[in-house]
Amino acid sequence: MGDAVSIQKYSYTYADESMGLDDVSLNIPSGQKVTLIGANGSGKSTLLLAMGGFIKGTGKITIDGIESNSKNLKRIRSTIGSVLQNPDEQLFMPTLFEDVAFGPRNMGLPFDEVHTITHQVIDRAGLNGMESKAPHHLSAGQKRSAAIATILSMSPKIITMDEPDTSLDPASRKSLVKLLESLSQTLIIATCNMDFAARVSDRCILIGKGKVVADGPPREILTNRQLMEQNGLETARFDQGN
Repeated sequence: MGDAVSIQKYSYTYADESMGLDDVSLNIPSGQKVTLIGANGSGKSTLLLAMGGFIKGTGKITIDGIESNSKNLKRIRSTIGSVLQNPDEQLFMPTLFEDVAFGPRNMGLPFDEVHTITHQVIDRAGLNGMESKAPHHLSAGQKRSAAIATILSMSPKIITMDEPDTSLDPASRKSLVKLLESLSQTLIIATCNMDFAARVSDRCILIGKGKVVADGPPREILTNRQLMEQNGLETARFDQGN
């Protein structure tokens, strides 16, 4: 199937000249569920922005075989869907239905197809019956699911998510985990919640000070107390089945 994402010697410097990413190299195979873990300010979100073509540094990034550059940006954005940390930045239409339909409509799909896709995705996200509801009236968990639905409706091959479990109660987090487990796309999720990382990923990449510090199976990374404490993180609890 090949690599969904290939990053070679990528570095990025912030406007204040501090280092955001420092010589990062990694490959993510198609279909893999990956969590990027690290303390706040470690570079996780910056790496997601680089993958989505929102920032430009030095080095090379390839998305589904397409080199990320200004010429290929439109193709990159149709291949990789980005779920933002704050759902309110992603939900801007008067109703949930219109938000989820926005992407397919802009892709130029026929009306009937847009209607079918939108209803299917809303149902898959567990939001059936809320089509006419205003997004700002949704709960935190429902907003998160709605933001993911707006991306799923465009059928990207790769989905990135920045702290998708933030502000969720246990029931909403459980629903989110179930939704993520059902997805066949390549998932790349930045999170500070190690228990959440343990539940949703089959690979963890630990980022520290803009570098890849560790990369491997979740249980191997997330239960390494010395490694985690050195990087300002807690170890994860692995429930039966993780």
